[in-house]
Amino acid sequence: MAGIEQIREVEELDTLLERSHERPVVIFKHSVTCGISAGARRRFEEFVESSDGGEVEFHLLEVQHSRPLSQAIAETTGVRHQSPQAILLRDGEAVWDTSHGRITGAALGEALGSS
Repeated sequence: MAGIEQIREVEELDTLLERSHERPVVIFKHSVTCGISAGARRRFEEFVESSDGGEVEFHLLEVQHSRPLSQAIAETTGVRHQSPQAILLRDGEAVWDTSHGRITGAALGEALGSS
């Protein structure tokens, strides 16, 4: 079973971008004060728990506790910040993203299978 690693520091972004050259990296941006985000987080966690994980890394960023990292992700990837938001990194770049109610197991599975 795959796990979810929480990220907090801006410096972790460089590591994730490097790792994305070896395996897919998914970042889930979560707002701890938003009901929509809570539902998306539940769907994200269910997807991770049901997947074999394979070579995929899953990371959770709580936006209120790591605003500088959230901003760095937006600036570095060119993906406008939203929360909740899921971003898939491959080869040092954001190759897919979605937000809000579009964060589903089916969408994550399709993104990981096709990108």
